[in-house]
Amino acid sequence: MTLLDSVPGAFAAVPAIEWVAAGLALGYLGFAIRQSAWCWAFAVASAVLYLVVFARAGLVMQAALQVFYVGMSVYGWRSWRGSAREGPLAVSRWTVRQHVLAWAAIAVFALVNGWVITQGAETSWVPYLDAAIAWGSVLTTWMVARKVLENWLYWVVLDFAAAVLAARQGLAATSLLFLLYTTLALRGYWQWRRDARLAAAHGN
Repeated sequence: MTLLDSVPGAFAAVPAIEWVAAGLALGYLGFAIRQSAWCWAFAVASAVLYLVVFARAGLVMQAALQVFYVGMSVYGWRSWRGSAREGPLAVSRWTVRQHVLAWAAIAVFALVNGWVITQGAETSWVPYLDAAIAWGSVLTTWMVARKVLENWLYWVVLDFAAAVLAARQGLAATSLLFLLYTTLALRGYWQWRRDARLAAAHGN
């Protein structure tokens, strides 16, 4: 049996909760690309379901990350909608120094976190990748909430890594979702960059 022959069977075994969570997550991304605050409502629903999915799969950090997503979604909703005084949040960019510090922080937290998880257990790359994706996602979700343009490029790297991790743990629908995320994140980057240029051209 080849790898391609096993794909239909893998998807047939996907629990309904994982399909629903993946669908809601795609809804989140679609609204996020259009800079609609409604994306955060989809994020909450998806995170609640994925908390169960990842816990069952033994991905400790990914499960814990869903709790963070719920809280950040509330913040993102309020941040994107703005206030009567300040108006909606505009797209911004980070400096090279900010990006270097961000990735250095992700690496340090991931190494420490991965080491803590693997204490007394068989050495594996899974906990380290799990931790790196989790901490990277924490930072990048905050970037989304603050409408930092480069968040989409961060997601390209994180989503591809998450697809590999999900496939390793037998989460077929989630692995496919993250591969779609990788492609859509590039679309999100170009869309936000275009929107930012149009806003600048109109003096907004």
